[in-house]
Amino acid sequence: MSAWKKLARIALPATLTLLAACSQQHEYGSAPASETSAPAAMLAYEHSVDIELPAEQIPQRLSAAREACATAKFGECHILNINQDQYRSGLTVRVLPAGVEPLIALAGEAGNITSRHTRAEDLSQAVTDNRQKQAQLAAYAKRMDELSRRPDITVADLITLAHEQASVQQQRETLLQESTQQQRRIDTNLLTLNFSDADSDSVWRDFSQSLGKLLENLLEGTANALTVLAYSLPFLLLLFPLLLLWRFAWRRIVGRKTKTAP
Repeated sequence: MSAWKKLARIALPATLTLLAACSQQHEYGSAPASETSAPAAMLAYEHSVDIELPAEQIPQRLSAAREACATAKFGECHILNINQDQYRSGLTVRVLPAGVEPLIALAGEAGNITSRHTRAEDLSQAVTDNRQKQAQLAAYAKRMDELSRRPDITVADLITLAHEQASVQQQRETLLQESTQQQRRIDTNLLTLNFSDADSDSVWRDFSQSLGKLLENLLEGTANALTVLAYSLPFLLLLFPLLLLWRFAWRRIVGRKTKTAP
């Protein structure tokens, strides 16, 4: 009989019995959901805020919000993304719920909040599933540890058991990382601050941007054309004498035909 079959004969019945006992304990040891208050929802909040400011004030407000997050002025805060342009900038952070409003107020100081969007994702089911998987793997790992200490276990079974224990440990570490990330999303809020220029004359601004790109493309095209011409110039210098030689030879041939004609 193979080592795996021996291990299965030893471990599987006991493991199934243990898991069944845990399942029955969970089923009969807890009250029906209809008779208890519903558990608190595990929500992961995300906020997106659009702020209009004069173009010259955007860098100042962005810098102030970034510094407030970096120094944890309103509580634990982590900068995830920063983007800056001439007329638009953005800052994405993960901050404690208590720090969301103060950070928005700081970023929008002397500006106008044009829109605000908040969404929440309920992670209750994902967290519950993760915990159940961790509990099952913990019970399985405990049972394998007990089996490894049995005096009648063979060397082959120990090797097979060690491989299984390593696989279970890897699964447990993956689940632990997922659980940590889930809890982080629940404990903190994702906040994105979008800064834009409040200049009402946006049509002329867009026109000037397009004109600037047109000139830039024109200069780039001219530079490319000059580069091609520079590469072609040696070939043209070689081709010109050949054309002169061909023209001279052609005229000689045509002249001879004319003289020999009756």
